[in-house]
Amino acid sequence: MTGIACVLAGCAALLLAPPRAALGRGRRGRRGSSYVVGGLGLCGAGWWLADEPRLLVLGAVAGAAALAAGRLVARHRADRAAARVRSRVVELCDGLQAELAAGQTATVALERVAGEWPALLPVTRSAAAGGDVPGAFRELAAGPGAGDLRVVAAAWQVAHRTGHGLADALGRVAQELRDAEQTRRVVTGELASARATARLVACLPLVALLMGSGAGADPWGFLLGHPVGLGCLAGGVGCGIAGLAWIEALARDVERGR
Repeated sequence: MTGIACVLAGCAALLLAPPRAALGRGRRGRRGSSYVVGGLGLCGAGWWLADEPRLLVLGAVAGAAALAAGRLVARHRADRAAARVRSRVVELCDGLQAELAAGQTATVALERVAGEWPALLPVTRSAAAGGDVPGAFRELAAGPGAGDLRVVAAAWQVAHRTGHGLADALGRVAQELRDAEQTRRVVTGELASARATARLVACLPLVALLMGSGAGADPWGFLLGHPVGLGCLAGGVGCGIAGLAWIEALARDVERGR
């Protein structure tokens, strides 16, 4: 039982770690060490509770519920951060277009726009050194929400190869990105009702338990004190988490294929 508890605790620690792509380079080391400490703590808790199967099951159920809620919150924050980056890309195109239309060179325009978006400093250094500016844009495009920078890189490369105006190309790119963002908002709004319904359905069992307690029954005593009740509790929480994960996966597929 002790070994099983430690294995389960270690698996929970691994599940708590966010995807590597969502972490910044400077914070990745600190995040990794914090999750190692958390994993050791979970293993210690599993070892201590190994002789109390009831407490171990309750802890596992509570941990799974907390993990699912944390994942939802983290995903929501990541989506908001990506949306801010996409807005920055549109502002970049508008700013570059305005600077180029005013007669500034591409290097000076980049330097002025980078003053408002420090993430562009590698691109400005590449432009000042006569390097591969489209390549620098493509490297930045690997970040969350920055994929539209690949379109900016393509416009920059085509404009310099063909001699056509870069300002006009960036203006068209900005308009296309605005249209794409508008479509994304419509799709997100359509999916919001499905997500809200799934979360409401996941909370309905808790409402039923509260109603049962108010009617004079003792559902909590059965769920928390009887072995069959513990099994029902674990199964119900697992099904609820699986349902939420399924809805989120379907929504992600729709958003990626919009």
